[in-house]
Amino acid sequence: MASGSFNELINGKVPVLADLHATWCAPCKAQAPILEQLAKRIGDKAKIIKVDVDKNPQVAAKYQVQGVPTLIIFQGGKIRWRGSGVRQADELEQRLLAAAE
Repeated sequence: MASGSFNELINGKVPVLADLHATWCAPCKAQAPILEQLAKRIGDKAKIIKVDVDKNPQVAAKYQVQGVPTLIIFQGGKIRWRGSGVRQADELEQRLLAAAE
């Protein structure tokens, strides 16, 4: 993902959940199907993007990602929530919908 498109996405009106992950990370692999389920549930109320920290080190550095997965919810370019580790769809859905209000 080009950083230009990343910046465009996180500065939009729709909340964006960025999944900062790595291909070698076991918890990241566990998070992936949860995010796929979440994407179906939220439809176009929010966007979910995956950012590989190994391919996008500038994004990882900018947001001081220490471990993966790190999940960050952006709304209008601002961080509304941030968490590390595997999170469940219900929690993430609530946080995304809260950011949208």
